[in-house]
Amino acid sequence: QMTLVESGGGLVQPGGSLRISCVASASIANVDTVGWFRQAPGKEREWVTIDSKGYGPSYTDSVKGRFTFFRDNAKNTVGLQMSSLKPEDTAVYYCNVRQGMRMSWGQGTQVTVSS
Repeated sequence: QMTLVESGGGLVQPGGSLRISCVASASIANVDTVGWFRQAPGKEREWVTIDSKGYGPSYTDSVKGRFTFFRDNAKNTVGLQMSSLKPEDTAVYYCNVRQGMRMSWGQGTQVTVSS
């Protein structure tokens, strides 16, 4: 099982930007998918972006044009650059890695968008 550690969450005003990152304990260069999910209070966890091997990142409609996925395989790091943040983006953001039937999750990082 791979260990994932997220960082970079915090409080940001509406319209602001934030960058969150996730460091993996093992190589992510050849995994099937790497992505970010989020869970707001009282809601189910939802996918935000998934980077599939050979296909590149896809984004859920609500973040398209505002969020950008990035990865650095040499540093076993993935991240999410978030801009034009809205209060409805408030959630705990989780990093996820899938290799075959094995799935790993980070502990999450809180992102709060509020004035």
